[in-house]
Amino acid sequence: MSRQLSFVLSFTLLWLSGAALAADNDETRLKPFVLAGTTSGTLQDAARDTRAKLKAGGFDVVGEVSPYEGTTILVVTNASLKNAAAQTKFGAYGAVQRITLSKVGEQIQIAYTNPLYMANAYRMKSDLADVRAALAKAIGDEGEYGSEKGLTAKKLRKYHYKFLMPYFDEPLKLVEFSSHEAALKAVEAALAKNAGGVTKVYRVDIPGKKESVFGVKISGSEEECSGDKYIMERIDFKPMKSSGHLPYEMLVSGTMVYALPAEFRIAISFPDLSMMGSNSFASIMCAPNSLEAALTLAAGGTPGDDF
Repeated sequence: MSRQLSFVLSFTLLWLSGAALAADNDETRLKPFVLAGTTSGTLQDAARDTRAKLKAGGFDVVGEVSPYEGTTILVVTNASLKNAAAQTKFGAYGAVQRITLSKVGEQIQIAYTNPLYMANAYRMKSDLADVRAALAKAIGDEGEYGSEKGLTAKKLRKYHYKFLMPYFDEPLKLVEFSSHEAALKAVEAALAKNAGGVTKVYRVDIPGKKESVFGVKISGSEEECSGDKYIMERIDFKPMKSSGHLPYEMLVSGTMVYALPAEFRIAISFPDLSMMGSNSFASIMCAPNSLEAALTLAAGGTPGDDF
């Protein structure tokens, strides 16, 4: 079934949606992002100050990217994150956290992905509560945002956006190689060539496992509609920016290169995004196929191959 057809069927079958909040009122609800604080001045100065605080707080800054004007993203990891990633299948998606600096008017919003939320979305054994506490101590915590009501841990662990949309354990299989080492070499080479309009932001290797996560910047053209700017200018429209959706990831696990399908990966960052209308998933309907094609090229593969 085509990805576009899945979207269309979802429009007409919303009553079968698996995204409705059904948890008890007394359960803690989590939101995808945490506001560390706000500041003024230049992005460069704010990034330098934030970088220093993160390093003082025990985090390693493994990547930095400005996907479009007015936004800088720092990617961090530490021993706790990498050890937690090693405990879980595909845990490498949770091996990093993203700290964002988004300039809105004269104000710079400093925020980060919520480790508690991401740990559950990625079905990790650890809840990453220690990482949340460490980030709060290092750069601040003024509350969670990114969803009006939030999602419970139980809901996140079986999350999918709508009927016919994929779950976390239904990843895209981009390309398979003869060995783990060959897969890593091919991905590094493709990213160095900007294959698919995709370049490397970071790589983190998971200790004790043949698993590595790559974060990437995607600069696809408007015709391809896979680019970071194309997608975010359509769906990141609220006053509080959800810049921490980026960068997108590719996962090398064993001999296979995977990615999370856009229908899942975008939805966990924007769980309240409507299916239809302005600034909705319908506005980026072309993104799932375009992203898969771009990431397949970035993995050293050929779009359309089956694994």
